[in-house]
Amino acid sequence: MTATRRLAAILAADVAGYSRLMGADEEGTHERLKAHLGEFVNPKITEHRGRIVKNTGDGFLAEFPSVVDAVRCAMEIQRGMAEREPEVPEERRIRFRIGVVCHERRMSYLRRATVREMKEGRSSSVIRSRSQATASCCGQKPWW
Repeated sequence: MTATRRLAAILAADVAGYSRLMGADEEGTHERLKAHLGEFVNPKITEHRGRIVKNTGDGFLAEFPSVVDAVRCAMEIQRGMAEREPEVPEERRIRFRIGVVCHERRMSYLRRATVREMKEGRSSSVIRSRSQATASCCGQKPWW
């Protein structure tokens, strides 16, 4: 059987400081994360033609047919999360680290590459790979 190859963009995200947040308030953090995912993050992924391919407890992997869709989704998630929970002290707010990678490879390679890219990144940012033109193809000046 031959492997299926296709061009895809993978968005990988996890919660920055999740262990610390869970240590301080396990039930509250879990409930807040579930609410963010159900009310905001998952609808954004669907809106940008993506689909969740794996949940990891404090994060997820989502596949998009276009790197433009993945980057736009990541940017909207980051901007939207910055506005959520205004009543919660900054050190207790849920923030995502997000990485986006686009390659023509087998899906298992994409997942490993995306996680590796995320580990090299900063909290509350979008990590881009492949080209500097990613933001410009979205019609926006990069904010990073």
